[in-house]
Amino acid sequence: MYFKLPNRIVGCGFIAIVLSTFFTLSLAAQDSIPPPDVTRKLNVYHRQIQDDPEKEMVELKSIIPSILYDLRYATHNNFVKRPLYPVGTRQAFLRKKAALALQNVQKELAEKGYGLKIWDAYRPYAVTVKFWELIKDDRYVANPARGSGHNRGTAVDLTLIYLKTKKEVDMGTGFDHFSDTAHHAFQGLPEEILQDRLLLRTTMEKYGFKALETEWWHYSLPDATRYELLDIPFTQLAPVKFKSKKGK
Repeated sequence: MYFKLPNRIVGCGFIAIVLSTFFTLSLAAQDSIPPPDVTRKLNVYHRQIQDDPEKEMVELKSIIPSILYDLRYATHNNFVKRPLYPVGTRQAFLRKKAALALQNVQKELAEKGYGLKIWDAYRPYAVTVKFWELIKDDRYVANPARGSGHNRGTAVDLTLIYLKTKKEVDMGTGFDHFSDTAHHAFQGLPEEILQDRLLLRTTMEKYGFKALETEWWHYSLPDATRYELLDIPFTQLAPVKFKSKKGK
């Protein structure tokens, strides 16, 4: 997730203000943000993938059965302590290119005894609006005027696990840790942790993902803008088979 807070403002008082603000958000507040071009209708999305099958949203477990989910924004276990996705959400989507790349990442890591756990992938645009209403600082959250790679289905937040035990690998910080300890350049950690971070990065980059320097868990495709911003619920993104119009 593209979200980082400066150390000096992370404290109990700030968290209380954030939570209070979040709980009082309304749909009217979202209307105050000039919206970009966002695909909200399922039939429009269907036309897009009919024209370009690479734009299909793929449920990750449908092609990577061994991948694990811990979808934090569908629980209270996240930085706002409140679900942002429907409680019980058990699906995670990426565009076909990103999903196939992640499949290759999982396969290569498995040869070394590792696997992947997904914290977040596709994120409906309306959730990005909620984040912006909390912080309104594009140094730390995606500005809805531009949207997020998560909204385009090209960004993923993940970590390593040990395949045998399914336990998370110690990566030095948890998810959404808002300090420089989460930066790739941070070296004040045990060598084993630094090597595991490097393993994740080099494997992800081998298959086309780009790292976010301030968040060791966040990776995205570099050609994200070719994909539309989406605001379609997870439950509506079921597989749809179309014949491509290309070549007609």
